[in-house]
Amino acid sequence: MTLEVGVRELGQIEYRTAWQAMQHFTNTRDADSGDEIWLLQHPPVFTQGQAGKAEHLLFPGEIPVVQVDRGGQVTYHGPGQLVGYLLLDVRRLGIGVRELVNRIEQSLIDLLAGYGIEAAAKADAPGVYVNGAKIASLGLRIRNGRSFHGLALNVDMDLEPFRRINPCGYAGLPMTQLRDLIGPIDISEVADRLRDHLVRQLGYAQQKTLAGGIEAYE
Repeated sequence: MTLEVGVRELGQIEYRTAWQAMQHFTNTRDADSGDEIWLLQHPPVFTQGQAGKAEHLLFPGEIPVVQVDRGGQVTYHGPGQLVGYLLLDVRRLGIGVRELVNRIEQSLIDLLAGYGIEAAAKADAPGVYVNGAKIASLGLRIRNGRSFHGLALNVDMDLEPFRRINPCGYAGLPMTQLRDLIGPIDISEVADRLRDHLVRQLGYAQQKTLAGGIEAYE
């Protein structure tokens, strides 16, 4: 069987809208449903994972906080951060959850290497790091063998809100982004490169661009 994945480039979408659409997509798909990758940005929002502890949310101020059904602790999303939601039939791909995480992290490491940046993953703290500073976060949920939620890569954004939390539950964890490492960059170019790395690492033989938004899943 030739595995194909559809890719949607969605621009900026409210977090709750995308979250509800992911849930609907996952809950209603069947064995014949195609996998999708959604690439987008969010307006400013803090999201708190299922095991999230209140003490990691220090002073959110005017930025809303949303309790969500992914793994992990609290993180921040905002304009200039590239978010990738991975709506995959993990059983059909024939990989386990740990291997899925490894492949997502490797996609990000390969992407950054293309910009001359040496990055690495940490076995005890999912995500991707550059010189000890976190540049990308991961948070997944698996339901009935299918994944949703995904990754967030800091590209060209305001990092200040990360100081209002303990990012991913780690007090004082430094954060970084592509702009601070290589200068101004076009997030759409980064999205194109990330898409290609994810498709290759996840083992898809083909990809196709999907027209339209996610209204059908809301």
